[in-house]
Amino acid sequence: MQLKPIHQQVVAVVGASSGIGRETALRFAQQGAKVVVASRSEVGLQTLVDQIKSAGGDARAIVADVAEFEQVKAIADSTVETYGRLDTWVHAAATGVLAPFEQITPEEFKRVVDVTLLGQVYGAMAALPHLKREGRGALIHISSVEARRSIPLQSPYSASKHGVEGFLESLRVELQHDNIPISVTNIMPAVINTPFYNKVMTKLGVKPTGVPPYYQPSLVADAILYTAEHPTRDFIVGDVGKILDVLQRLSPQLVDALLLAIAFPLQRTDELKSEDDPNGLFTPADPAAGYDRVEGDFGHLTIPSVSDWFDRNPTVKWGAIASAAALALLATQALTGANSGEL
Repeated sequence: MQLKPIHQQVVAVVGASSGIGRETALRFAQQGAKVVVASRSEVGLQTLVDQIKSAGGDARAIVADVAEFEQVKAIADSTVETYGRLDTWVHAAATGVLAPFEQITPEEFKRVVDVTLLGQVYGAMAALPHLKREGRGALIHISSVEARRSIPLQSPYSASKHGVEGFLESLRVELQHDNIPISVTNIMPAVINTPFYNKVMTKLGVKPTGVPPYYQPSLVADAILYTAEHPTRDFIVGDVGKILDVLQRLSPQLVDALLLAIAFPLQRTDELKSEDDPNGLFTPADPAAGYDRVEGDFGHLTIPSVSDWFDRNPTVKWGAIASAAALALLATQALTGANSGEL
């Protein structure tokens, strides 16, 4: 499966007015791609397009609510009408409610699922006909480590992300069965420093936060741009995310105990916030509040990630693994030989 170089691509980025989507759109444009950006925030999109164009890039914006299929379809159709084709679809739109499950209403839970799961499904439905017509392309869906391990106080978000992984696994094999060369990637970030925690509804009585440490949005954008050129099945962003995934596979009960100890206190800040305060669950978050930016409020809690560089450089990664295995084998043989000599 061959994907085009980024500078030859037409890319649609959904959920682009802030956070990971905004950083990703800027990076695609910087590398020469033609970019269509979409979200509910018209003001946020306009500042993004202005930023791209002022740097010499080519972009247009489409206002859309991903919970409505026809509006998502319009993103894909308008991309093709404007630029003649679609090469890569990046879907990053999501929302959430941080609260104990028993405090979440059916309407709130449904809204999170409509945006965070069904929005991703609608994106694939809208993009696939155009990608098939081109004969190749990439579907890149921004999921979460919560697709592998749910955490308390985020039940609708975790359920949605689990659904995204299940959906993509089914779709991927169907495309393989039909010999359709479209890459389907599940990007699963750990906790990322975006305005997400400013926008979500909270019933915790305080402004919520992710369980630290955080990683910067640029790290996720690195993964997205890599998978836009290199077909990749799954990409977990952040060392902590990879560790959590391994622990969940080895002992879910251990992760239960860990989250029981840390997830409740560490998802709360000291800043008071009511569930009636403005949030982005049902309506776009106010860009005037700074929600159209890339980074959130937790930059002081961010750390670097080593494993992501190796994932983007697989030759070095597997060479290092092979070298480590060879050294371990030699050490074992030397130890065995020494023990035999003692006997």
